[in-house]
Amino acid sequence: MPRERKERDAKDHGSMKEEGGPDLSVRSRKRKANVAVFLQDPDEEIAKIDKTVKSQDSSQPWDDNSACEDPCSFIPTPNKEEDDELEYPKTAFQPRKIRPPRASPLPVLNWGNREEVWRIMLNKEKTYLRDEHFLQRHPLLQARMRAVLLDWLMEVCEVYKLHRETFYLAQDFFDRYMASQQNIIKTLLQLIGISALFIASKLEALKWRLSPMTIVSWLNVYVQVAYVNDTSEVLMPQYPQQVFVQIAELLDLCVLDVGCLEFPYGVLAASALYHFSSSELMQKVSGYQWCDIEKCVKWMVPFAMVIREMGSSKLKHFRGVPMEDSHNIQTHTNSLDLLDKAQAKKAILSEQNRISPPPSGVLTPPHSSKKQSSEQETE
Repeated sequence: MPRERKERDAKDHGSMKEEGGPDLSVRSRKRKANVAVFLQDPDEEIAKIDKTVKSQDSSQPWDDNSACEDPCSFIPTPNKEEDDELEYPKTAFQPRKIRPPRASPLPVLNWGNREEVWRIMLNKEKTYLRDEHFLQRHPLLQARMRAVLLDWLMEVCEVYKLHRETFYLAQDFFDRYMASQQNIIKTLLQLIGISALFIASKLEALKWRLSPMTIVSWLNVYVQVAYVNDTSEVLMPQYPQQVFVQIAELLDLCVLDVGCLEFPYGVLAASALYHFSSSELMQKVSGYQWCDIEKCVKWMVPFAMVIREMGSSKLKHFRGVPMEDSHNIQTHTNSLDLLDKAQAKKAILSEQNRISPPPSGVLTPPHSSKKQSSEQETE
């Protein structure tokens, strides 16, 4: 059995070399797409959102007869058989209803079947599940403690020039581990967090061969599909790095709030992209409909408002890191202060909605003419 695994790993390593090739370090020209690089005022074009909701409210994004598995799903290993029964502590996890399959937005691939690639990506979301109520299993912990830990992990990633994918893997490992345990004390959180980051960094060394589709993985797919129009270059980033970093900063802030665990990673990435572009582009690159992401988009409003007020950070360059890879390095800002502002805005919006419910409270995308003029100015 170990010999077969070594042979299989050797074949995978060889295939990675063939796919990557020596030319992957060459920067390719960027493609233009309808991705705006700014956030709109929350009060603009409310009527447009209402029209969107009315035109799509007949859609059925949920399957009422289906349910997901427990977040502590069993993954076979060499020392364990699938028939072995694992006993996890009882969880308050309420199974999510499964969304119907999304149509593949991927372009035609000259190295594989795009439908098969898309199916594998969707299956990963079903395999690696989260429990947004895991803090109920740990009475001594608070949501703020998770935010402080993740903020510290971001800082560690920036110091050691680790990729965004590494941080989001660590976040995923931490949340799923905590959902499988109970009565964890505060003094163990940093140990658990750094252990999750260590494992994630080892997966980075293995070229991500053993990992779920993280939030930033989905974001990379969506933005790439938005810009690519040449199948021979689909494996190389075609988007402006600054656009990717701006949207990633919104997700960096959102992930500090434990409420993000209520939504699938693909939905979070699509909602963040929506705040920077339009409903049409979001549907094109993600396969989601407005009704699929509406709740997440509205949840994300206070975070997006804070990011808009702060302004986007400039793209950082790191010694020893190729320019074309700079946007992939996880960065750290004063995230906890921004989180406090976002939560304060959330409380204000909730109170306003209670007193006088608005027809919609989302950040709406600009008209196409406005987006094009803005893109020309940023270029």
